[in-house]
Amino acid sequence: MPENLNLLRAFGGVFFIFWTAFNTALVDVVGSEQQIPLSVVKLWASAFGGEIKSIAAKYSGSQLLQKKYKEYEKDVAIEEIDGLQLVKKLAKNMEEMFHKKSEAVRRLVEAAEDAYLKHEFDADLQYEYFNAVLINERDEEGNYLELGKEFILVPNDHFNNLPVNISLSDVQVPTNMYNKDPAIVNGVYWSESLNKVFVDNFDRDPSLIWQYFGSAKGFFRQYPGIKWEPDENGVIAFDCRNRKWYIQAATSPKDVVILVDVSGSMKGLRLTIAKQTVSSILDTLGDDDFFNIIAYNEELHYVEPCLNGTLVQADRANKEHFREHLDKLFAKGIGMLDIALNEAFNMLNEFNHTGQGSICSQAIMLITDGAVDTYDTIFAKYNWPDRKVRIFTYLIGREAAFADNLKWMACANKGFFTQISTLADVQENVMEYLHVLSRPKVIDQEHDVVWTEAYIDSTVSLHDKLADDQGLVLMTTVAMPVFSKQNETRSKGILLGVVGTDVPVKELLKTIPKYKLGIHGYAFAITNNGYILTHPELRPLYEEGKKRRKPNYSSVDLSEVEWEDRDDVLRNAMVNRKTGKFSMEVKKTVDKGKRVLVMTNDYYYTDIKGTPFSLGVALSRGHGKYFFRGNVTVEEGLHDLEHPDVSLADEWSYCNTDLHPEHRQMTQLEAIKRYLTGKEPLLQCDKELIQEVLFDAVVSAPIEAYWTSLALNKSENSDKGVEVAFLGTRTGLSRINLFVGPEQLTNQDFLTAEDKENIFNADHFPLWYRRAAEQIPGSFVYSIPFSTETANKSNVVTASTAIQLLDDRKSPVVAAVGIQMKLEFFQRKFWTASRQQTIVKKTIYLKTYNNGFILVSEDYQQTGYFFGEVEGAVMNKLLTMGSFKRITLYDYQAMCRTNKESSDSAHSLLDVSTAHLMSIFPCNHQRKLFLVEFNLCSWWHSDLTAKAQRLKQTLEPCDTEYPAFVSERTIKETTGNIACDDCFKSFVIQQIPSSNLFMVVVDNECFCDSIPPITMAPIEIRASLLNCLVHNESLKCERLKSQKIRRRPESCHGFHPEENARECGGVSGLSAKPSLVLLPLLLTIFSR
Repeated sequence: MPENLNLLRAFGGVFFIFWTAFNTALVDVVGSEQQIPLSVVKLWASAFGGEIKSIAAKYSGSQLLQKKYKEYEKDVAIEEIDGLQLVKKLAKNMEEMFHKKSEAVRRLVEAAEDAYLKHEFDADLQYEYFNAVLINERDEEGNYLELGKEFILVPNDHFNNLPVNISLSDVQVPTNMYNKDPAIVNGVYWSESLNKVFVDNFDRDPSLIWQYFGSAKGFFRQYPGIKWEPDENGVIAFDCRNRKWYIQAATSPKDVVILVDVSGSMKGLRLTIAKQTVSSILDTLGDDDFFNIIAYNEELHYVEPCLNGTLVQADRANKEHFREHLDKLFAKGIGMLDIALNEAFNMLNEFNHTGQGSICSQAIMLITDGAVDTYDTIFAKYNWPDRKVRIFTYLIGREAAFADNLKWMACANKGFFTQISTLADVQENVMEYLHVLSRPKVIDQEHDVVWTEAYIDSTVSLHDKLADDQGLVLMTTVAMPVFSKQNETRSKGILLGVVGTDVPVKELLKTIPKYKLGIHGYAFAITNNGYILTHPELRPLYEEGKKRRKPNYSSVDLSEVEWEDRDDVLRNAMVNRKTGKFSMEVKKTVDKGKRVLVMTNDYYYTDIKGTPFSLGVALSRGHGKYFFRGNVTVEEGLHDLEHPDVSLADEWSYCNTDLHPEHRQMTQLEAIKRYLTGKEPLLQCDKELIQEVLFDAVVSAPIEAYWTSLALNKSENSDKGVEVAFLGTRTGLSRINLFVGPEQLTNQDFLTAEDKENIFNADHFPLWYRRAAEQIPGSFVYSIPFSTETANKSNVVTASTAIQLLDDRKSPVVAAVGIQMKLEFFQRKFWTASRQQTIVKKTIYLKTYNNGFILVSEDYQQTGYFFGEVEGAVMNKLLTMGSFKRITLYDYQAMCRTNKESSDSAHSLLDVSTAHLMSIFPCNHQRKLFLVEFNLCSWWHSDLTAKAQRLKQTLEPCDTEYPAFVSERTIKETTGNIACDDCFKSFVIQQIPSSNLFMVVVDNECFCDSIPPITMAPIEIRASLLNCLVHNESLKCERLKSQKIRRRPESCHGFHPEENARECGGVSGLSAKPSLVLLPLLLTIFSR
C-alpha cells in the first residue's frame, strides 16, 4: 500500500480518491474494451461507506440527538411560514428604525436653522475652535498649536474602538481652504450649538453612530469628535460638499449637458483645466441624475459618439467611462458655440419628452475661454420666458475679455458665472452651481429626507474601519438640508448646508430574525435605482495584500446577484415599490464559489415606507418554508444554557444590547440570562427566539455527557483521529467538544470568528449546516476546507448530517451535527477497507457526487483540483452520458487582472496587434476561442516592443462566467469506455452509501492526451476579447444606452417663481450689461 497518500480537499459535493496499485492482477484492460470489475468496486465502496459512517455517527452523537428531538415530537407545533406577512412585519420594523434616525436628523436641522437665525455675521470674529487635524498637536516648544487645543479622545467600542470624544464635536476644513476664513469662523461659531443636540440624540438613541453637519462653506462638523490624519502628502482631500448625501439633500435630480470648448485657443493648460472642471462636475452627479458631454469647435464631437442625442444615468460606471474618453480630447479649429447650444437644448427637450431622466431640473454647463456673442436668439427660441434650463458658464483662463457675454448668458438663464484660472480653483468654483440649484428647495422650505445607497465610510481611514470585528462598516446615510430662515434672504434661497447621520447596514440585519428565514433563506433590500442596500451576495471588498474597496461596490444592481431572473421581474416589482411574490430556480454558490446548491426560492417583497428602499425575503422551498415551536420551562432552559460548551450566534439579535451603554459589553448569552432572571428589566429581547433557544438547549444537553464519555474512554479514538465534535441548531445555538487539546488541533481556525463560513452569522448558517440540510436524512456530507492561505487547512475532513423532526420534506431541519477528523485518519480508513483486493494499472478516485473535486491523490499537488482537470477524458464522457451536468454561473462582482496603459504609446501597439488578428481570422467563433485561449495579457508581457513594457497590471471590476458541475443523484453506479488514440480507457463509478462520495476507478495506462482537460476557471465576459472589435463597439453602445427601470425620487424642486436670479456670480470689476439682463425679464413680463 502506498505510504504517503493524501486526501484531497472537498470543495463540492463530489470527491475523488486517486490510488494506483501494482499487486495482484485481476484484469488487464490495456488496449482492450474489457470492463473494470464493478463487483470489486462496489465491495470497496460498501466497506468504506459503512466504516466511515459508523465513525461519523458515533463521534458526532447524531443518533442520540435525533432520538432526543423525536421524544419531543408530540410537544412541538410545526407552522408554515407566511412569507408575505413576514416581509411586511420586517419592513415595518425597519420603517420604525429608519424613522428614529430621520427624527434625530430633523432635530439637528431645527437647531442649526435657529442658531443661524440668531447669528449676526462678524467679519472680524476671532474664535478658537477644535480643528480635527490640529487637535492635540504641539509645536517644538511643547505648546498647543492654534486651533489645536487639548481634545480628550477615548477608544469607544461603539465607534469601532476608535478614539473619540462623545461630549464634543470637532471641525474638519479641506486642505485647500483657509482655517480662519471669516465665513468659516462664523459658520463654526454658530454651529457650535449643534453639540448639545448631538449628545441629546445619542442619549435618546444609543444605536446612533456618526452625526454631522456639512456646511455650504466647506467645513465639516462631526460628532463624536475624532482626530483626522492627512495623507502622506499632508493633504486631506475630503470635501463634504462632494459627498452623495450632501448633493442629494441639497439639490433635486437633474439632467445636465456639458459643453466643452476644444477650439485652438484652448490648447495647453486651458484644456487641462477644462477637463478637470468636467471631471469635478461629474463628481457632483449622482444616481438620480442624467448627463452627456459634447466637445465643440466648428463641429460637434460627442465624447462618447455612441450616445449621440441622448443622456445616460450618472452612475459610477458611466461617469468613469466618460472620464476615460476625456483624455482623447485635443484642441484645434474655431469654436462655434451656437451649434453646440442648439444641440444641447434640442437634446434636453427630446430627452425630457421620452419620460426618461430626472423629469426635474435641467442645466447646460458651458466650459470655454470666451464667447463672441450672447446668443440671445437661441435662448429666446428655446428657454425664454420660463427659463427652465439653467445655464452655468465657466470661463477658463485669466483673461476676462469675453467675460461679460458669459456672465450675461448665466444671469439671463437663472444660472451662475465663474472664472477658473488655475487647477486649484476648479473644485470651489464648480460647487457654486449646487447652491443655485438648491434655491427652489430653500424657498419652498422643503426639508426632504434623503437616503443614500450603501457605501463604506470615508471620514476616517478604511484601515481603521476594518479593524472592526465585523470586517467592514457598510452603511447608508439619512440627510436633510439646512436653510436660512432670514426673511431678507428668502428670495436668494441660501443653503446653509446639510446634516446627516449614518446607519450601518448591520443595524438593518439586526431587525431580521434569521431563525425565521430557514437555513438558505435571507433578506435583502434595494434602492429606487435597483442598487443593493444589503444582500448576502454583496461583496464590496476584494483582497490584494490588504482589503480594498471595489470601485463599483456601491452600485451593484439586484439583477447582478439574482441573475437567474433574466426578465428582471423581481427587480422591477421592487423598484416600483410593489408588494407580492415571485418564484424561480436558483443556483447558489457556497465555499468561495466552488460548490453550488440548486434550489427553488420563493421571494416576497414590499416597500419600506418613508424611505426609497424596498425589502425582499427569499425562502427556499421544502424545509425552508417551515418553522416549529417547542416549549420548556425557563428554569430547565436556563440550567442547560449554563454549560460552558454552549454559545450563541454573536451577530444574531436575541437581545438588543445597543440601547443602553451598560449593556454593550454583554454577549448575547449573558444578556439572555440576565433578562430571564430579571436582573436587566430594561433589556429588549426577542421572546419567541429566546423560548426556542431554551428548547434547543434542553433537547441538546444530553449530548454533552455523551461526548464526555467518549473522550474519557481511553480505548476510543486512541490515535486521536477525530479531533472535534460539534452541533448547531436552527436558533443559532452551538455546542463544541474537543477530543484533543486545543494546541493539538490540526485546524486552529475551525468554528472561530476567523472562520466566517463555518459559524452562524447575520447572513447565513454555517457551511456544514447548509450542505448537510440538502443531503438525504441520515447520510453524512464530507468535505475539506477550501483555502488558498494555509496548508494545514487541507489536512482535515469535516463530516456533518442534518437532524429533522419528521421524516418528510416539510419537516424543519432542527439541527446539524458533525465531526472534524484528520485527513490522514480518513485516508487510512479508506485503505483499510479497500486493500483486500487490488486492480493492476488502475487509478482509484473518491469524489463527492455534487461538484467533482479531488479528495485523495498519490500526487499531493493534485489536492483540491477539479476532477476534469486531471481526467478530462473521463469527465467529458460523464457529461456526455448524463451522469454529470454542466451549469453556467455568473459573477458580476468579479475583479480581473488587466493591463493598463501608462502612456498613450500603448494604444498603437494594441491597434497593430488587433489589426493583425483581423487579417488572420474572419469575425467568427474561431477568433473568439483564439483570443480567450491565448490571452492578450500574456502577449503584453512579451518583449515585442519597448512600448508594451509601459503597461502595468491592475485589478479592475469585471463580469465573469464559470462552470459548475452537478451529478445526477439517481445514478448510483456507472461504467464506460473511452476510445483514445491507440487504446481504450475504461472506468467505473460507484456511489459510497450514506455519503456524498463516489468512488471512481480509472484505467491509468491508456492516455487520452487528445482530449483536453475540463476546467472551472472563470472567463471574463469581455467583448473586447471575445468578439470582433466592430461588434464589441456595438455591444458597448447598447450597454450604455440600455437603462433598467428605476423609480425617480418623489420630490422635485426645479423651479420657483420668487427666485432671485440676479445672484449669478462674477469676477472682480465685472457686471452684466443692464440692457442684456433686462431683455429676458421683459420677455417674461410681456408673455403673461
